[in-house]
Formats: sequence, C-alpha cells, structure tokens
Amino acid sequence: MQKISLNDEQKKQIMEEIRYFFDEEYGEDIGIIKQTKIMDLFMEQLAPVVYNRALDDAILWYKMQQENLEADYYTLYKEN
Repeated sequence: MQKISLNDEQKKQIMEEIRYFFDEEYGEDIGIIKQTKIMDLFMEQLAPVVYNRALDDAILWYKMQQENLEADYYTLYKEN
C-alpha cells in the first residue's frame, strides 16, 4: 500500500491542532519534535485504518447506486 502523505500546509495545520489539543487538555505546551512524533504515530497507525474505512464506505455507496440504476432500468420496461 502506498504511504499516505501530506503537503507542508496540511502538516503545519495538523501539528498546530496537536499543539492546541495538548495545551487545552493538559496545559502542556509541546514542541515541534513532540508534535511531529505524535503526527507520525497517527499517520502510521490511524491513517491506514481511516483510509480503508473510507474505501469500504465508497464501495457500499457504489453498490447502492448500482442497485438504484438497476431498479431504474426495470421501471423503463413497457407493459405488454
């Protein structure tokens, strides 16, 4: 599986969210190294799970659309 990557702006935003969370929840001002380690942990452990869940949701949506298409198809049949 291809590693999920972020651009610099996304990394900056996530690291700011991590810093804010620790400050608000624990009153702890964490530095860039700790922010990066936390972000890396989540990217390695959580991102693949979320990605796979999104794929599962997408295939379910696609199957529902396919069923709707089939139902619509049969409504076009003319009565003899």
